[in-house]
Amino acid sequence: MRPLAIVWPDRGAIRETFFLNMLHKEHRLRLADKGDFVVDETMTFEVGGKSKDGAQLKGVENGWLALDNMEIGQGNRIPLWLFGFLD
Repeated sequence: MRPLAIVWPDRGAIRETFFLNMLHKEHRLRLADKGDFVVDETMTFEVGGKSKDGAQLKGVENGWLALDNMEIGQGNRIPLWLFGFLD
């Protein structure tokens, strides 16, 4: 069987696309200087895998991590899959 693509899609791009698609209908998003997205000009999100430590959000007020491959959040770490309930 031949694959449809020779190059596998970038996991980070898939995660960020999912996050953007789940929030864009009800919220205003823009790219962040630190992190990935600013939502409604109040919250900054970094999207990534469960091992991401939040260094990208250092010094950011109201910074959140939306993380893949985790079931339960804690502190400012939110499982990425939960954003699927917003659509």
